[in-house]
Amino acid sequence: MNAANANTHANTRAKEDGGAPGTASAGRLEQALRLALDEDALERCMRCGFCQSACPTFRVTGLEAASPRGRIALMKAAYDGFMAADSDFVGQMELCLGCRACEPACPAGVPYGRLIEQAREAIAKGRKQPLRARLAGKILMEGVIARHGVLRGAGRVLRLYQRSGLRAAAHRLGVLRALPPHVREMEASLPEASGRGVIREWLRRGLPARWETDDQGRRLLVVPAEGERAARVGMFRGCVMDVLFLSTNVNTIRLLRAAGFEVVIPEGQKCCGALHAHAGRSAFARRLAADNAAVFRAAGVDWVVSNAGGCGAHLKEYDHVLHGTPSADDGAWLSSRVKDVSELLAESGRPLRLANGAPLVATCQDSCHLRNVMRVKRQPRELMQRVPGLVLREMRDADLCCGSAGIYNVLQPEMSAALLDRKMEQVKATGADVVVTANPGCLLQMRWGIRRAGLEGRVKAVHLVDLLAERLE
Repeated sequence: MNAANANTHANTRAKEDGGAPGTASAGRLEQALRLALDEDALERCMRCGFCQSACPTFRVTGLEAASPRGRIALMKAAYDGFMAADSDFVGQMELCLGCRACEPACPAGVPYGRLIEQAREAIAKGRKQPLRARLAGKILMEGVIARHGVLRGAGRVLRLYQRSGLRAAAHRLGVLRALPPHVREMEASLPEASGRGVIREWLRRGLPARWETDDQGRRLLVVPAEGERAARVGMFRGCVMDVLFLSTNVNTIRLLRAAGFEVVIPEGQKCCGALHAHAGRSAFARRLAADNAAVFRAAGVDWVVSNAGGCGAHLKEYDHVLHGTPSADDGAWLSSRVKDVSELLAESGRPLRLANGAPLVATCQDSCHLRNVMRVKRQPRELMQRVPGLVLREMRDADLCCGSAGIYNVLQPEMSAALLDRKMEQVKATGADVVVTANPGCLLQMRWGIRRAGLEGRVKAVHLVDLLAERLE
């Protein structure tokens, strides 16, 4: 439904509800929902229920309203004016992990991910929040996460806290007791931060690289392939990856070089915008997408590679994000060229030469967006099985969300912990030494889960890239 029709629909419904168009009697949130929600997508749901067994929150609660089908029914009822979009409605929209496991299970092809983002956009616009909460959200989302320089600065502060003795002192003096228990547990599970970023780190190590500029004068760091070049790929460095998992970014370049890829890292790339879109900040997410699509297209790359499932999935949907905007062509171009690093390493370039090592039992925890949006499941497992001495044992429900889901584990700690505890029981059952995943949020969640389950020293959580790089000849 276009904006004009949506406005007409909203005004008509407002009159039917006894108020003038646009007045508070119709409800700000209800009107925002009528403007935001895609009516055709709402109508596509057949109420068959195939989505329920795939939905983590339904499996924990057993509640219809906590399933994709139930949430769509709530959206439809609010859209049609048959129910108020009250706090219970908002609560169910926020309880959704956005893992999108329902989409592969849906025979009607309902774009549930888009619907939940539209609903959250309406909630962000239509529900009045305290000024302090609005400012905090804006500063965090637009002033920190979206700005690489600020985020790296935060990484330097975190690194100082971790290495200077302040962290130990804070634990010893009980300063962290002021924080919620789940935040304290996650703080203890954080890896060592960095404020350098992958470009500075690569150059600091004196590894092969050169600078180029695109036709707009923007700088690109170009890392040559080892041997004959198979393709030129642009590397998306991410936000959390570049601060908390810097070594994984460096190892990504090492693996791509070894496989014959020339790696290009545009200095002007931004945050992908996934967290902003999931939080209902769609306009800002579109700005980030437009900048990224233009930067990578100007870099003259064959593929755009990501090592974070959540980022890759959002990049893959830039055609939808930028549809109807002046950047639509750039968005479609980038969407058609996004690959997860496991896809490139498993299917293109030269096979990696991996050395023998100690015997290892590993299990794979799927990144939800990598599996459900990018539809990448086979390639990580194929690469793991190429590691000499590694035995892969599949865990039960490897495709079920671990409870990370961006910042869900902070906003919805009870549901997140319930899912994580179930996940760790499945990990224990495999007898694995290592849990392998391909997304920073999943890695942090697995580290938290290992700590909660008392498995420290027995089980590690690692990124697929680091597992392969450790065995690279």
